[in-house]
Amino acid sequence: MAFARACSVALVGVEGVVVEVQADLEPGVAAFTLVGLPDKSLTESRDRVRAAVVNSGAAWPQKKLTVGLSPASVPKSGSGFDLAVAAAVLGAAERIDPRVLADIVMIGELGLDGRVRPVRGVLPAVLAAADAGYEQVVVPACAVPEASLVPGVSVLGVRSLRQLIAVLTDEPVPEEEPVSGEIRPDPFLAGLALPGTGLGAVTSDHTPDLADVAGQHMARAALEVAAAGRHHVFFKGPPGAGKTMLAERLPGLLPELSRQESLEVTAVHSVAGVLPPGQPLVDRPSYCAPHHSATMASLVGGGNGLPRPGAVSLAHHGVLFLDEAAEFHSSVLDALRQPLESGHVVIARAAGMLRMPARFLMVLAANPCPCGRHGMGDDICECRPSTIKRYRARLSGPLMDRVDLRVTVEPVSRAELLQLHTGAETSATVAERVKTARERAARRYEGTPWRTNSEVPGHELRTRWHVQSGALAKAEQDLDRGLLTARGLDRVLRVAWTLADLGGRDRPSSNDVNWALELRTGVRRGAVLEGLRT
Repeated sequence: MAFARACSVALVGVEGVVVEVQADLEPGVAAFTLVGLPDKSLTESRDRVRAAVVNSGAAWPQKKLTVGLSPASVPKSGSGFDLAVAAAVLGAAERIDPRVLADIVMIGELGLDGRVRPVRGVLPAVLAAADAGYEQVVVPACAVPEASLVPGVSVLGVRSLRQLIAVLTDEPVPEEEPVSGEIRPDPFLAGLALPGTGLGAVTSDHTPDLADVAGQHMARAALEVAAAGRHHVFFKGPPGAGKTMLAERLPGLLPELSRQESLEVTAVHSVAGVLPPGQPLVDRPSYCAPHHSATMASLVGGGNGLPRPGAVSLAHHGVLFLDEAAEFHSSVLDALRQPLESGHVVIARAAGMLRMPARFLMVLAANPCPCGRHGMGDDICECRPSTIKRYRARLSGPLMDRVDLRVTVEPVSRAELLQLHTGAETSATVAERVKTARERAARRYEGTPWRTNSEVPGHELRTRWHVQSGALAKAEQDLDRGLLTARGLDRVLRVAWTLADLGGRDRPSSNDVNWALELRTGVRRGAVLEGLRT
């Protein structure tokens, strides 16, 4: 009996589990048995591995071959185990010294000609290997930049099984032509209608600038507050008023991602198969805008077997824009309530339950009615009152209670639209103020698990960080009258702290609280813009 083992990684959502690939050869009728809870694509690796080994110039063992994937209780899917299976088989056949394979993690798909092809999820797989104590990984050559993001791990990139055999046996390494083609986005996410060239980060050389927006002073100010405190925002207004234009410029106001945030976002995009070519690390906030026909699975995650990341996870540490929000199915919108509060989404399926990150900044945009002309005067709206009521009811109260900023976007006047020199601030200018406000909040929350005002629990804000005396008077009145919920009061406090940070004040004043109330309810409170230039 001949035996060898190699290691690979099984991905469960965006987390990895190191899997030991064991190969056993016994005398008997030639057969290839694969065990260990593989899915269909992994079961088919038997034919891929056999053809790859033969076409790489190695002899296929004519014995009874059993390959086991341990632990057997962990579901395993995908073609990323091919390289480890081939190495374990060659080790059992004594073509490779089995002792060389013991401490190496191998990730990659094999073509029938022996070429090593890229797979999704290289970064989270290498992170899992590093956490398990492995120091050497083998990946496809094109995935080396992504795998090298993990510190303390030696990465070997190979283009073919022939090259891997030569490296492990100290033979001359043959030259191989680069594999043509790129990984295509996951077909399951093909229903997401996203601007730009991909489903992930904003990578275009031209980033939309806030200076392009004519007028809309209140909406611009709300966008700045949303960026500074990571507050969710709802834009309501007629078609053509600039709601989408404003939302597209929000990523340009957000600070660059920290190293830890970049790794988290890159891991999600890698698993989803939408990592931009030639960009192993996503360092800018993502912008994800699913079409209003998106299903619940495409929004929160799902698919056959173990779920895959949805739009809320692709927008992790970025912006999720739901244009024509009232056209989404109400159950799809209500599925956002849990990730909006917790910053992650837990999906349960028959094949398993997993948790995926989903800490995003949500922007909703909707027309006031189906025709979009309600409230514009002169009775030009043709919608029935019952139709308008049903249309607005699609945005449920519990969902809207989680939205901090609600702004009516009015049509731009002719003078604002045609004015040549508006003096509007650029995204870079506003982004600098946002960065300063975030740094101020980070210093205040140093030593806590929070970094932005939207993350701080209401109880902590009320007991540890106090507003100025009497500043909550109008908010308390609204709470007594039932105009504010307890969650609503907490969110008003968070926005007030963001306004104070933008204005450079140590504590929110009554004006800050009143303006936060106005941004939430749309009712004038006599607040005056302080510290913001629009």
